[in-house]
Amino acid sequence: MAGTTAVGAPVERREGRAKVTGTARYAAEHPPASRVHAWPVPATIARGRVTRVDSADALASPGVLAVLTHENAPRLAEAGDPTLAVLQNPSVPHRGWFVALVVGESLEAARAGAAAVNVEYDVEAHDVTLTDTHPAAYVPEEANGGYPARSEHGDPEGAFGSSAARIDVGYRVPPLHNHPMEPHTSTARWDDDRLTVDTSSQGSSVVQAVLAGLFELPGDHIRVRAEHVGGGFGSKGTPRPDVVLAALAARLTGRPVTVALPRRFLPAVVGHRAPTLHRLRLGAAADGRLTGVVHEVVTHTSRVKEFVEQAATPARVMYAAPHLRTLHRVAPLDVPTPSWMRAPGEAPGMYALESAMDELADELGMDPVELRIVNEPDAEPDSGKPFSSRHLVECLREGARRFAWSGRDPRPRSRDAGPLLVGSGVAAATYPVMAQPSTAAAQALPDGSFVIRVNAADIGTGSRTVLAQIAADALGVALERVRTEVGSTDLPRASLAGGSSGTASWGWAVHDACAELAARLAERPGPLPEEGVTARADTAGRADADSPWARHAFGAHFAEVAVDTVTGETRVRRLLGVFAAGHILNARTARSQFVGGMTMGLGMALTEGSTMDAAFGDFAETDLASYHVPAHADVPDIEAHWIDEDDPHLNPMGSKGIGEIGIVGTAAAIGNAVHHATGVRLRELPLTPDRVLTGLASHAGQRHER
Repeated sequence: MAGTTAVGAPVERREGRAKVTGTARYAAEHPPASRVHAWPVPATIARGRVTRVDSADALASPGVLAVLTHENAPRLAEAGDPTLAVLQNPSVPHRGWFVALVVGESLEAARAGAAAVNVEYDVEAHDVTLTDTHPAAYVPEEANGGYPARSEHGDPEGAFGSSAARIDVGYRVPPLHNHPMEPHTSTARWDDDRLTVDTSSQGSSVVQAVLAGLFELPGDHIRVRAEHVGGGFGSKGTPRPDVVLAALAARLTGRPVTVALPRRFLPAVVGHRAPTLHRLRLGAAADGRLTGVVHEVVTHTSRVKEFVEQAATPARVMYAAPHLRTLHRVAPLDVPTPSWMRAPGEAPGMYALESAMDELADELGMDPVELRIVNEPDAEPDSGKPFSSRHLVECLREGARRFAWSGRDPRPRSRDAGPLLVGSGVAAATYPVMAQPSTAAAQALPDGSFVIRVNAADIGTGSRTVLAQIAADALGVALERVRTEVGSTDLPRASLAGGSSGTASWGWAVHDACAELAARLAERPGPLPEEGVTARADTAGRADADSPWARHAFGAHFAEVAVDTVTGETRVRRLLGVFAAGHILNARTARSQFVGGMTMGLGMALTEGSTMDAAFGDFAETDLASYHVPAHADVPDIEAHWIDEDDPHLNPMGSKGIGEIGIVGTAAAIGNAVHHATGVRLRELPLTPDRVLTGLASHAGQRHER
């Protein structure tokens, strides 16, 4: 984008001061007059029916105003998303499903009242255990994102059987949880048949549409605001029960109601990354060129709603292989409904694929960077489409240079420092480029300032700032003259923040509105009228049009770890990522996004994971004391770099999404580094000390036998 002045600059986030001084208001911090609070009651069985709800003690509790159950809650229209059909019938599809809601004058009163509700059940046998041979597993029509569940070309079985080098390995990724710092929270208020909601959401336009359907109201009778959102990572991409419960309680009581879900309730009701069991079979010629790739995945879904993690799809993109099969199978269990978590599909899928590539490099005695480079495809392997841009090789080369990869001794256990074994690993990354239709308005005011209005979401990523940069350059004015309004359905409708598509979608509409405004201003003599001049844009039919190009972002991850042979603890000493993601729109916020994703990938590799308790049908890790997320001290040296791409097949800014590609290759790079350090190949995440020690002991026994 020649001649730009704002796009690409490391501009500070505009809402930063408001957030650090506490003046930024989140969903629970909009207290309308006479606001009350509500606390849900989760089911304590894994499957069955509610037979009786005794709310007498709760209603006698000080400050309790009402107890909503399936018997007295307002009726909803049929939900397109069955996870939102709360308090509508006595069925209990999984533990943690909400069976009552207590409304109190204060949060404490509501919580105490919820503890006093007595629920009786008719309990049914449950099944929550996923296995790769589960008898109920089936091949769905498609996986998340509309991807076909199965893809095949050539003769992958024959190619694998005749390959000079072969690996056949399995990997396991446990359930993972989003855990944003701001829990899912909504405040609802009714004024006759008009509903106003403040909610923590990645897309208030979507919330408006869903509530309009559930309550059978015109969309313009519902106002949804999400001005500031304290993280989401996918779990706030669709409406969750909190917003429906708040609206139900507000309608029943006639008071504004806030529902802030306790953190321990989140794993059961706001989605999670489903566990994935992977089988990878890679065949290659002696020179490392892949002859066949087979990636098969088994995952779970709930009995409420089908959701299939598309974990085998990255194998359709990454490497040239004349024979390829990818397959997803899913088992419906009595578990909470899985949903989006940062880089759904790609994060667990690339962990398995890139770990398998590392194993193949060992089998061939080949440098793992060079193995990836030699398998660079000319076009997207699955579709045959040409890539709009693909600079993975450049990312690998540049990352290897910055990481000093050439000085690495490839032999496992070749570096030690007392009880510490030191190793390094590499992995590639990819994430699809997506854009959704959005609308935006740009207004020029008589004082020389400009206002950009678009119902974008700012979930901590700096979208206000980046959209102002796009607008400033499209208008040809200084950034200081541009103001951005986001986060309300009062603004032009926009897509949700998900799939790394937010800025690409909103920015496209903003760019077009500003370009139109600039053209009008150039033709207009004299001062502007008091109301200013406004131009609008709608990208429907363009942002969602089929493309003849395969559009993806790519990256390369490098990791150095130290493994303590006494404690089994793995410490990541250094992470380095190099990415190719189109034009980078803001160097400061982009680096923050890449680093955040890489840190989340570190958690996936070493600390994060849930255990499904087979007897109780419940996730055992339900808070931040037991579900361990990484902190700054867990990686003392982390670098993010990028290669600026000039890709004309994306959007007017030439940008690709960057929110998710940072996580995609990190876990595999760390796992590969652990193998290089120890000689032990661990194939189940997270790489906790107990697993590392068990692996070290097994490896020592094997060496002793030899």
